[in-house]
Amino acid sequence: MSHAAVTEKRPSALQGARLPKWGPWAIAVGSVVLAVGIGLAGGLDSHVQWGLIAALLFVFGTYVIAARVEGRRQAKDRIATSLVWVCFLIAIVPLASLIWETAKRGVKVFDVYFLTHSMGVVADTEPGGGIYHAIIGTLEQVGIATVIAVPVGVLTAIYLVEYGRGRLAKAVTFFVDVMTGIPSIVAGLFVLSFWILILDMGYSGFAGSLALSILMMPVVVRSTEEMLKLVPNELREASLALGVPKWRTIVKVVLPTSIGGITTGVMLAVARITGETAPVLLLVWGTGFINTNPFKDPQASLPLYIYQQYANSAGSGAAYDRAWAAALALIAFVMILNLAARGIARWKAPRTGR
Repeated sequence: MSHAAVTEKRPSALQGARLPKWGPWAIAVGSVVLAVGIGLAGGLDSHVQWGLIAALLFVFGTYVIAARVEGRRQAKDRIATSLVWVCFLIAIVPLASLIWETAKRGVKVFDVYFLTHSMGVVADTEPGGGIYHAIIGTLEQVGIATVIAVPVGVLTAIYLVEYGRGRLAKAVTFFVDVMTGIPSIVAGLFVLSFWILILDMGYSGFAGSLALSILMMPVVVRSTEEMLKLVPNELREASLALGVPKWRTIVKVVLPTSIGGITTGVMLAVARITGETAPVLLLVWGTGFINTNPFKDPQASLPLYIYQQYANSAGSGAAYDRAWAAALALIAFVMILNLAARGIARWKAPRTGR
C-alpha cells in the first residue's frame, strides 16, 4: 500500500463515532413527546410544566446518548450546547408570548380611526375614541428628553474616556452608577418638587421630559463609554501623529468608528423611557384632549393612556380593548425605533471593504 493511501486513511481511523446531524433534533422531538406523555399521565395542565420537563429530558438525553456514542468528553460539549439552546428558548418564549397576546387582544380596535382620534368627550367606559392625543404626547415628551439627554450623556462619556482623570472623573462615574439604579418615581418626585412646587411652572409635557431625561442620561453615558473604549488606541495615535488636534481626532475618528454602538445605546435608552408611567402620571397629569404644546397644560402619553384605560374602566370591555391596542402601538413604536437605529448604525458605520 502506498504512503499516500495510508495518509488518506489515517484521519478516518483516528476519528471517533459521531451523532448524525439530525441526532439533536430527534432527541428534541423525543423529549417533547415524552414530556407530553408524562404531563398527561401525571395530570399536569400547565404547558409551562410540560416545557420544563421537555427541557430537562432534552439535556439529560443528549448527555446520555452522546456519552454512549461519542464518549464523555464530546458529551460534555453537547450538554453545554444543549443548555445554551434551552436558555435561549426559555428567554424567547415569554417575549413571543407577550407579543402574541398583545397583538391578539389589541387588534380588535387597532385601526385607522383608533390612531387618528382622541378620547375627547368619550368616557372611558364607552366605545370609540383613540390614541392620537397620546401618540402626540409620547413623541413630544420622548423627543424633548432625547434632545436633552443625548448631548449631555455623549459629552460626559467622551470626558470620562478621553479626558477624565483624578477625583472628578471618579466622582462622575460614581454618580452615573447611582443614577442608573434610580427608580423612575424618584426622578418624578425630584422634578415635581423643584419644577412644579418650587418654581411653580405647572404640569406639562416638558416637566415629564425632564424626569425622562434624568432616567435616560446614565444609560447613554454607560453605553457610549463602553463603545468609545472599544475604539483601538492605534487609531487615536495615528491621527495624533499626523498633527491632528485631539478634539478633531475625537470628532473625525473616534466618534465615527463607534457611532453604530452609540446609536444602539441611545435607542435602548429611548426604549427604556418610552414605557415609563410613574413620572408622566406625576408631572404630565394626562388629558383626553389633544394638546400639541408640551410646555403648557397637561398632556397625554401612551403609557399613561394604558394605565388610565385599565384603572378607570370599571369592567368595561371597550376600555380593556383600547388599553391592549395602545400597548400594541407602544410595542410597534419601540420596534420602529430599533429598526431605525439599526439602519442609521449601518449607514454611519465605517467602511471595512477595500
